[in-house]
Amino acid sequence: MMSQEDIAPSNFECETCKDAGGWTELRDADVFGNGRVVRKENVWVECSCAKQRKLERLINGSHITQEFQKMRFENFVGEGLDKKILNMAKKAKQYYDEFKEIRKTSQNGIALLGQPGIGKTHLLMAISNNLMLKKHIPVMYFPFVTMTSEMRANQFEKEEMITRKAKEIDVLFIDDLYKPVAGKPKASEWEQLKMYDIVNYRYLNRKPILLSCELDPALLLAIDEATGSRLFEMTQEFTVSVEKDFRLNYRTRKLFNKEAK
Repeated sequence: MMSQEDIAPSNFECETCKDAGGWTELRDADVFGNGRVVRKENVWVECSCAKQRKLERLINGSHITQEFQKMRFENFVGEGLDKKILNMAKKAKQYYDEFKEIRKTSQNGIALLGQPGIGKTHLLMAISNNLMLKKHIPVMYFPFVTMTSEMRANQFEKEEMITRKAKEIDVLFIDDLYKPVAGKPKASEWEQLKMYDIVNYRYLNRKPILLSCELDPALLLAIDEATGSRLFEMTQEFTVSVEKDFRLNYRTRKLFNKEAK
């Protein structure tokens, strides 16, 4: 009898398909006709290793960091949260559940509006992660301040590459649009034109947008009515705007709870 030492180690990365290009033979597979099995034959199917590589490419191309990849609906802490935050979480989950039905419609986006620290990014990340991991739908994360700074600092080719991807990706997640700096919304003429270019393309082609923004609807429209009105038309069925209340910010909630006592 051969010992474990006598068995030569495998040189294959994938034992299932033996590195045969991500395909493996499935023997005696059922072949259906008129709703019933008519015969059995050997067929080639995509190997799990190929599916895993596709998933990894989706995640790597999303610009979502490893820390943000951990965000799920399941780990959005709900106990003790204000009803406004719970309603926002419920709306985000509803959007994900109905995504297949609304994806190709003109109202296929979601907008979560309100102050920092109420969970807007977490919930939209949960949608993004689930779309990629469970439905294999490509998502691009577009943190407004970081991306626009990177686009302006790099060569023209890099700006065009980011713009093209933001337009054409299946789902675009714009985080902190026109984020206020020193209490004032940051929205230069160049940024407004760039966002209009991206949003208008997606608006005309019915491509979903996930939006987080600290501005209320009236202020966003006052800053950039052309872009804002398109965003709100796309997200009208799934827009949640939370009025500012420092007690809702999870980073400072404990401080205000202590003062209340």
